[in-house]
Amino acid sequence: MLNKIMSPPSIDWQSKFRRKLEVAQDDALKAYYQAGVPNPTTPIEEVVFLAMDFETTGLDSEQDDIITIGTVPFTLNRIFINQAHHWTVKPRKQLAEDSVVIHGITHSDVLDAPDLIGVYQQVLQQMAGKVMVVHYQRIEREFFNQALTTRIKEGIEFPVVDTMQLETQLQQKASGGLINKIRGRKPESVRLGASRTRYGLPLYTPHHALTDAVATAELLQAQIAHHFERNKPINQLWI
Repeated sequence: MLNKIMSPPSIDWQSKFRRKLEVAQDDALKAYYQAGVPNPTTPIEEVVFLAMDFETTGLDSEQDDIITIGTVPFTLNRIFINQAHHWTVKPRKQLAEDSVVIHGITHSDVLDAPDLIGVYQQVLQQMAGKVMVVHYQRIEREFFNQALTTRIKEGIEFPVVDTMQLETQLQQKASGGLINKIRGRKPESVRLGASRTRYGLPLYTPHHALTDAVATAELLQAQIAHHFERNKPINQLWI
């Protein structure tokens, strides 16, 4: 197993959550931080994760907004589809035509949807006590932080296992060395679909928040099964 790929810098999320709890004003945020995070030495096989995916109006968290959120809790052994959630929310700016082409969500789809202010408490309840799993953490972290800052004047921080980051490191390791350089081998794509294909996972239609959340959960399960020991501490994976 490639258990010795470079671990991310360790963050003391337990201490960070305690500090956040002391200053949080919003009741839902307080409850989220109160729930805490797993002990950093907890083996990943004992961790309850929450795969999360956002579809957005664009890629700039300061200018764009969230339009759908998908979440599904899982462990290394099981994905709890019966506990999955999918929300459509109304963005505070008009949908751009190029984004509609990507995710297929139209103006009529969001016309009667609530603003995020009406559902963020439910999202936080799903997140409470779990470790988030995403494919490209900048989107979920920056967009949720900015969305909450805009609406309740408080942002949010949370631990994440980024399957794209893991796959990038694995690809760099697999294509490294002199022999691979001579052969011209380069890292392969780390997009969600391409990454899943390498593990023999089925193709899903992309750019649906809940489908992508399930796809990300399955990808992490495959990455761990192929490359990591199940007793690896969670603080060696989260960032």
